[in-house]
Amino acid sequence: MTLQIQFDNSYARLPDRFFSAQPATPVADPQQIILNEALAHDLGLNAKELSSAAGVAMLAGNAVPDGAEPLSQAYAGHQFGGWVPQLGDGRAVLLGEVLDADGRRRDIQLKGSGPTPFSRAGDGRAWVGPVLREYLVSAAMHAMGIPTTRALAAVTTGEVVLREAPYPGAVLTRVASSHVRVGTFQYFAARQDTEALETLTSFVIERHYPDAGDALGLLKAVVAAQAKLLAGWMSLGFVHGVMNTDNMTLSGETIDYGHCAFMDSYHPDTVFSSIDQFGRYAFSRQPDIAVWHLAQLATSLLPLMGDREAAIEAATQAVHEFPPAFQEAYLTRYRAKLGLSGTEEEDATLISDHLDLMANER
Repeated sequence: MTLQIQFDNSYARLPDRFFSAQPATPVADPQQIILNEALAHDLGLNAKELSSAAGVAMLAGNAVPDGAEPLSQAYAGHQFGGWVPQLGDGRAVLLGEVLDADGRRRDIQLKGSGPTPFSRAGDGRAWVGPVLREYLVSAAMHAMGIPTTRALAAVTTGEVVLREAPYPGAVLTRVASSHVRVGTFQYFAARQDTEALETLTSFVIERHYPDAGDALGLLKAVVAAQAKLLAGWMSLGFVHGVMNTDNMTLSGETIDYGHCAFMDSYHPDTVFSSIDQFGRYAFSRQPDIAVWHLAQLATSLLPLMGDREAAIEAATQAVHEFPPAFQEAYLTRYRAKLGLSGTEEEDATLISDHLDLMANER
């Protein structure tokens, strides 16, 4: 018996070079750890069915539900500042898309579901620790009002994953407004595939920003969404340890909780990734990194923006809107944290002094 899910898979209808058709690799003995029943309800899914043997088999990748079109997405990216021309979903497959209770399109993806053509010699698997961290942190971010990918379920696989030591394997079911990233645009821009860039731009505008109109409008919309997102992160003391261009979504949702944390004691230089030896993604640098990522998106969109000189000027101006938008959103959140009922010219200085005091006293 396979589950009946009302899939409507728009990404699978894009040209073949956008993805690789890729089913998950079955596992030995899937067992449910946890199911987000409220999210299941929002997605129009039956929680009882998802907890059944057939449901757990689907969540582990052992069964493909009717209407699913499993695929791994292609993308590139800058990782810790270094360019990688092909990344892609190395350990995840997008099962398909559903319309939730509010009519919003949502991706359902299995993470840790086995190797794909983008695995680069990796095993495509995940172990239970990072799976549970992503489940918990994404739930916390959602509860605190931060746009984020979410976790529908976590299951163990009955298999061992070898990392620094043997660990129990697991699969996370991730839900997102979409999985299109800055790195997706970079992938096609690097290949000078203007036709694919046009297709991708139209796809993202239709799905996320129907009022954007064109490539420049899309860039402006993403700048605004990312400014609000980063202000939300930083008002909570959140550090994204792998803030690469392939981990910045066009939808403005937080994605990838592989290396991240909330600061227990405040200091602006805090880093939460052992990989980040030079502090590229330190807490206080996150807005600057966001601007850098948005500049990479702008560069990728230039071929769609007409005369190059005019396009560069317009795109640069759009990216330069991030700092004031971030500052406005951040001040709004921090005034609320301090209990300030109005707005005063000195608020920014007050907040800065408060943060300096926190840093000095840790």
